[in-house]
Amino acid sequence: MRILLLFVLTPFFLFAESFLISDIPIPKTYIQDLDPYECQTDCLQEFVDQEMIFSFLAHAQSKLEDPTLDELRMMSVNILNLGSAYTTKEIKIALLLPYKVIGRYATSTTNASFAYLLAKNHSFELKSYKLETQEQEEIEEKLKEIKNDGFEFVIAPLTQDGANALAQTDTELYTYFPTIHKKDINSSSEYLIYGGIDYKAQIDLLLEEAASPLVIFHDGSLIGKNLSSYETFKYKENFQRYLQERSTQAIQEDLITEVSQTAQGKIIKNKRTDKVISFVVPHNVTNLEKQLKENEALQLASVFINTPVIKSGMIMSQLTLYDTNATNVLSTQINYDPLLLSMTQYKDRKNMIVANSITEDHNIFIETNTLLSNDIVYDWINYTTTVGIDYFFHLMSGANREYSIDIQENQMIYEIELLRPSMSKFIPHTPLLK
Repeated sequence: MRILLLFVLTPFFLFAESFLISDIPIPKTYIQDLDPYECQTDCLQEFVDQEMIFSFLAHAQSKLEDPTLDELRMMSVNILNLGSAYTTKEIKIALLLPYKVIGRYATSTTNASFAYLLAKNHSFELKSYKLETQEQEEIEEKLKEIKNDGFEFVIAPLTQDGANALAQTDTELYTYFPTIHKKDINSSSEYLIYGGIDYKAQIDLLLEEAASPLVIFHDGSLIGKNLSSYETFKYKENFQRYLQERSTQAIQEDLITEVSQTAQGKIIKNKRTDKVISFVVPHNVTNLEKQLKENEALQLASVFINTPVIKSGMIMSQLTLYDTNATNVLSTQINYDPLLLSMTQYKDRKNMIVANSITEDHNIFIETNTLLSNDIVYDWINYTTTVGIDYFFHLMSGANREYSIDIQENQMIYEIELLRPSMSKFIPHTPLLK
């Protein structure tokens, strides 16, 4: 396996005199299938139950429909260092990394890519190219360098500015943005593939749970402002649609009343309006007494939080402290984080609903990432990077994709689930009476 990374994989290397990886390939084992009969899921399971692992592996040469059996196949291939069933050219993927802009994600997306390819047990070359800026001229120079080095596939965790600049180049390299959704880029290039999560679709789903009025908190960042602006627009649009669905008589009889039910089963009746109250909470602000204390306008509201998890925890604790009696607290992928469970009290988060698009788990990739102290369970950029590497591996090797995420017009389409942060974990949210 030829790898353009210096990496310590096992404790053995800790005691070695040199950290250089030998060019001599590790011997591989090949298992030949001599059985003239086909072996489907029941047959494979029988081999496993009887601990006939090599008979199982002889028939399990490619991805299996049963996820449990397929996970066993992949783990066995790695443990036994079995020869790859792929006969195509070497996997070659480039990483285009603006280190100064994305910070730690330059390392974590590299680790996510490396972990996936390592788990696939196929020879590969993974090389990173450093961007000092995200200016179009520098991006064009790096893309030319990547092409001259023989790469055709690029993982590019750029910001929106960088992605816009790259979209203006005339590149024929297949480039995957794990950080960007296609809605945010004006390009029809067939070579650009988008893996970013759809925050707007998450908001649309969350607003179905919203009561009146809607209270929005954000931190003044670009993403916070954009999410808050979209939430305001959609909330008011939904209210107008609500009015149109009502008859004139119903409106005259003052029946514009919503009935909601808290997690504790308490029925709440509230006059429905299109009122939106927005608060900016800068990073250095930790006291919200002025905004929340004895503010009758916030009673029974739905609270949308567009802040990082630490700031969100502070906001939620003060919603409780100042008795705002919020109907619920809503948040997008930003707050799908286990830190939320440890830094907030249950009473602060008991009515919280979080949208999440990290819905496919593959234990072998999770465990391989764990070896590198990398997270693809909660960190959505690492997760979408893994999805992109999987797609490129499929294009280059012809192997089936491990992730079943649909691709429409070059955009990964992630399912969205609504979750509640319970006592110790995130659990599915069951829509309440409304």
